[in-house]
Amino acid sequence: MRNALSVDVEDWFQVGAFERTIDRADWDGLAHRVERNTDAVLALFAEAGVSATFFTLGWVAERYPALMRRIVAAGHEVASHGYDHARVFTFTPDQFRADLRKARTILEDASGHAVTGYRAPSFSIDPRAPWAHMILAEEGYRYSSSVAPIRHDHYGWPDSPRFAWKPVADSPLVELPVTTAKWGGRTLAAGGGGFFRLLPYGFSRWAIRQVNQQAGRPAIIYFHPWEIDPGQPRVAGAPLRSRIRHYSNLSAMAGKLRRLTRDFAWTRVDALADAEAARAP
Repeated sequence: MRNALSVDVEDWFQVGAFERTIDRADWDGLAHRVERNTDAVLALFAEAGVSATFFTLGWVAERYPALMRRIVAAGHEVASHGYDHARVFTFTPDQFRADLRKARTILEDASGHAVTGYRAPSFSIDPRAPWAHMILAEEGYRYSSSVAPIRHDHYGWPDSPRFAWKPVADSPLVELPVTTAKWGGRTLAAGGGGFFRLLPYGFSRWAIRQVNQQAGRPAIIYFHPWEIDPGQPRVAGAPLRSRIRHYSNLSAMAGKLRRLTRDFAWTRVDALADAEAARAP
């Protein structure tokens, strides 16, 4: 069973947890660490011999086009994470379409390859943006991985199917939700990111095995380049909960990722999209 490994390429100051603390207008004046951190991720993947999908902000690709070319040259997929990490439900439909087009143009110009996949910042396609999948389909996207079928204080669409589904009638677009596990009657977040970093590694290994062996489906796992960077600046003014989530276990993350790449088989998200679409309701 090949699972999909993905990286949400954004810098430490662009995360949803700090969106009310750090103003977008200040981003260019902050210490940029996304290029060096993404290069470290590329080295880790090369060491493990795995390929992955890099859902990248247009803002990042605009400033580091050579990084996009290095990602593609290493055999990975470049996909869209929107332009500047604005949540989808904060847009009007027209604004969302404009954001998609802006980010895609920048990503394709920088990487030299077509962009066919999309992940919403902070998994922000949910019932507050019922038009989002239709616009993705109209814009020609092959797949979206923008839904977290859980309850969470920052995001989540608990009524979404746990596995691949087709959100638009008569369209090939497939939604590939990030991985969850079942425990009793509860759906547990197990798709990576902070959950992977904060919880014991054994939980993620159990969850992926459950999805692979019991459900017979591939897992879709994600993380961010800043999660392997324990030396990143600290944001003292952020809420305590956000700081705990963001900074805990940063020094352990690279080691956990190496274990993950050894314990399971991995590929790009686009490599799974067609097979999952064929099974999708």
